Amino acid sequence: MKSQPPEKADVLQGTLILLVLRTLEALGPLHGYGIARRIEQISGELLQLNQGTLYPALLRMEQEGWITAKWGASEKNRKAKFYSISASGRRQLARETDDWKRMSSTIERFLGPIPDALPEKLS
Repeated sequence: MKSQPPEKADVLQGTLILLVLRTLEALGPLHGYGIARRIEQISGELLQLNQGTLYPALLRMEQEGWITAKWGASEKNRKAKFYSISASGRRQLARETDDWKRMSSTIERFLGPIPDALPEKLS
């Protein structure tokens, strides 16, 4: 019996900024399609990004000053907007990374055994 490939999942709310900023930090300037493809590749094709999610997020990040955009030519010589992380974006990436680590460690506590005794009563 063949194992079925895992279903693709949408990016968790609140993680898109982290994923985009980290991708731009690691790879340098990329156009929107390149960002989406790289995130999909790194996730082992488990995450999918659609234009209706990615481009509004890129616009917001540009307005916040976390990324800059410049028109250029794609690999296929088509006009494309290339995005780069800014100094402000690097600071935001550090905040987003800290927030994600804190949240994921909190969720991890719920995935393990939950202690019977709590430090203080909830009632």
